[in-house]
Amino acid sequence: MSGAATTPPAPAKGSPATSGRKFDRSLIDGPIGAAVWKIAWPTVLQNVIGGLQGMIDHILVGHLVGFTGNAAIGVAFQIFLVVVVFIGSMFSGMAVLVARFTGAGDENAVNKAASQAFLVAIVLSVAVVAPIGYFAAPALLGMINAAPEVQAEALPFLRIMFVFNFGMMMFFMLGGGLRAAGDAKTPLRLGIAYTAMNICFNIVFIRGLGPIPAFGTKGAAMGTVLAGGILATYSVRKLFSGTWVLNFRHVSWKPDWDIIRALFRFGLPTGLQGIAMNVAGVMLLRFVGSTASSAEAQAAYAIGYTELFSLVTWTSVGLMGAASAVAGQNLGAGKPERSGEAVKVASRIGLGIATIVGIMFLAIPETLLGAFGVARPEVVRIGVQLLAYLSVSGLFITTALTYTGGLQGTGDTKSPLYISLISQFAVPLGMLSVLQLTRPLVPADVWLAIVIGHALRATLSVVRFKQGKWRSITLGVKG
Repeated sequence: MSGAATTPPAPAKGSPATSGRKFDRSLIDGPIGAAVWKIAWPTVLQNVIGGLQGMIDHILVGHLVGFTGNAAIGVAFQIFLVVVVFIGSMFSGMAVLVARFTGAGDENAVNKAASQAFLVAIVLSVAVVAPIGYFAAPALLGMINAAPEVQAEALPFLRIMFVFNFGMMMFFMLGGGLRAAGDAKTPLRLGIAYTAMNICFNIVFIRGLGPIPAFGTKGAAMGTVLAGGILATYSVRKLFSGTWVLNFRHVSWKPDWDIIRALFRFGLPTGLQGIAMNVAGVMLLRFVGSTASSAEAQAAYAIGYTELFSLVTWTSVGLMGAASAVAGQNLGAGKPERSGEAVKVASRIGLGIATIVGIMFLAIPETLLGAFGVARPEVVRIGVQLLAYLSVSGLFITTALTYTGGLQGTGDTKSPLYISLISQFAVPLGMLSVLQLTRPLVPADVWLAIVIGHALRATLSVVRFKQGKWRSITLGVKG
């Protein structure tokens, strides 16, 4: 991938427009392990805290509504992610630009890239995702083999998430932009506040309190969007106050088509990758739904894969963000060797965490499932089986995600797309399709397909990164 202009050079010392005075230069000058850890630990902690909110939703719904509520949240959120990931793709493109410009010390270019992403996100979120998502929700739910009682619980949840999606989008944008600029602590603080509000609102809306009735599964969506709306309002105020590393006070709000095209050029492959992966997730749900114990298997999938496996993916996604930010900044500063070392450090940390979680999945699976109110023997049996497969899969996915972060952060966003199409879509879904033609599927077929897909994704990601073609990628825009 190449563009009309080369990566912006480091600014002249003392230049007032591009002084880089707000940026943490230790990410490009200090020890590489410390640089990765500085971004990784707040990001990982934020993901863990945020993920606990999803677990609490499932626990409350599981105890008050039953396993159909757990399945409904898992199904609806999977569909929601497929659609809104398109907007999130721009934030990936923004992070590439912000990291490179930060490495070069160009404040004006950093703020321009972030503000243009914010502008386009508003338009897409309000004018596209909200109306289309509301009316398309029934058809989207009809695409999977969810039991009728699951679809009944999922529809209002999904519509609320679509219509009021901007708060969550704002949270994603801030996390990606601030981390790419070297500030991982502010997203952590925002994440803690978001999660705390979300938990409080969900306890009220799911189970009811005083004059507020119990909304059940729908209440989980109500709490999420209300917390997101409050967070978005606060964050917009801070962006225009000049106290964050991203500063919108003096930016031009006229569309900058060079920047917008760059956002989509770097971001769309990541967005298409996310769509492909989430479509694959929906298709996996469809295969799970075609088994004899469809509702029980989908509940086990929602709890085991969507929630408990997050103990691996929370940390791995955080490490992916750290690898992306540190690798991108160092490439922008003309230090590609440090970019490569950052990814290796992040991968080693991820493998250590995945090993610990895998041991838990094997040692205490019934205890972990029981926390979500799982009592039906068939759901427990299938869930224990799934966690055994995921104990292995976690080692592969953490490797895949950290190396994906290195590729995306340096601007190679196309390779992860192609890798995901092969490893998360073609191979596992093709395998299940062939098996389904020969005999009825059982849940273990789906669990094995997940492991094979993750192993292939890890292998291809490592091989592609080590080829080093990301070193020569240019931005194609001026600061």
